[in-house]
Amino acid sequence: MNQTHGRIVRRIVSILAATALGAVLVAPAMAGGDDAALKGVKGVKAVFDVSQGSPKTMNLLFWAVQDVYKAESVQALPEPPHIVVVFHGPAVKLISTDRKGFEESDKEELDKFADTIRQMKKDGVKLDVCDYALKVMGVDPATIMPEVDHVGNGFVSVVGYQAQGYSVVRIP
Repeated sequence: MNQTHGRIVRRIVSILAATALGAVLVAPAMAGGDDAALKGVKGVKAVFDVSQGSPKTMNLLFWAVQDVYKAESVQALPEPPHIVVVFHGPAVKLISTDRKGFEESDKEELDKFADTIRQMKKDGVKLDVCDYALKVMGVDPATIMPEVDHVGNGFVSVVGYQAQGYSVVRIP
């Protein structure tokens, strides 16, 4: 019985050791760290090229956009993040105070998105809307949230930021 007991203890110790080793090897991957992506990076500069027009979808996506500049790994970089969002296409309707064309069920999502935009502006994010897109989409420029700056052509804005070294992230 002593010999059986010893084998059981050795087997349990082996299983625990294997589990601990597995945890040590897998933990960095499960932590979702940004170490590899940010290795040698001094600061993050990104321009989000946004044309998606669904308020519900945008609320989900903009949580991730905010996380780009709020993430601890990005905040720990030597230089602060520089983030720009350029709205064009159907997305321009999301930043308008005019709610025509939206379903009643979208109103809560639109309010939530407007709160997100106000917070992003407070966080230092530059927000641009394409005046050409406003014209094409039939949106009155006077209805655009005051936190958002007007640019003549959103594509020129995106290209200009890219030429300044900003990474372009498309949200079609």
